[in-house]
Amino acid sequence: MMESAPAPCVVVGIDGSPAAVDAALWAIDEAIDRDVPLRLVYVIDSPDSDTVDPQDQARRLATAEVAVRYVLTAVESTERPVKMEVEILQGRPVEALLEAARTAVMLCVGARGLRHATNGRIGSTAAALSKSAHCPVAIVRAHRPHANRDRAVVIEVDDNAAGNAVLHRGLEEAQRRHAPVRVLAPTHTFADVQAHWERRLDESRRRFPQLDISSVSRHGDALDYLAANAGAIQLVVTGRTRPGGLGALVGARGNAALRDTDCSILVCGPHSAL
Repeated sequence: MMESAPAPCVVVGIDGSPAAVDAALWAIDEAIDRDVPLRLVYVIDSPDSDTVDPQDQARRLATAEVAVRYVLTAVESTERPVKMEVEILQGRPVEALLEAARTAVMLCVGARGLRHATNGRIGSTAAALSKSAHCPVAIVRAHRPHANRDRAVVIEVDDNAAGNAVLHRGLEEAQRRHAPVRVLAPTHTFADVQAHWERRLDESRRRFPQLDISSVSRHGDALDYLAANAGAIQLVVTGRTRPGGLGALVGARGNAALRDTDCSILVCGPHSAL
């Protein structure tokens, strides 16, 4: 008898950190809008040794249960009508979360996990997930929804196969947030290529007439624009195949550009294998 595939959901990686709570709170709207459950997933990291210490395993399980309860309480306190599920797994965090999110509509993780809470870097787990998940991955910073008024959704697009999909996903996120859109596109030398993107933006304005959509020519590195305007941005939407690599955006340089903001990053497009 064949097993049925897991139902779609929004998966949130839980690790006991305050950033995980922010990720869960951020994901509530995503789950409600799609009418899917919010699934909280905690992964108990497998020990390197083949020898299993029952007492250590019991402590790890107790820690997991406390972390999940902490997030459940935070989500329930919002009194939002979101369906919730809980899953505690054992294994390597990246591989286990990738498998848990195989049929998810989105995977959400905190920008700073426990292992990186003291030095301010985006967690290595978040960076690895953003490159390899089958679904969009949201790397969430501090959840301050009341501060999002009039702050833009920035969509980074390029001349590759994923560009149109990234643009459409970013426009959908902006429409849900009632946010202005800034499309960060490369400056083109050839007039015909520039005209192509202008036509795409005109089409987008017709499809989303309620949105304030404008383009920003990207001279040089996109991170320069983000660093200069981070306080006016609530979400950056980009593709996994962005020129210059995803690591620059979700790693140390991107973290420096967005430091002390609550600007989150949504990575979408074709995944690449680990």
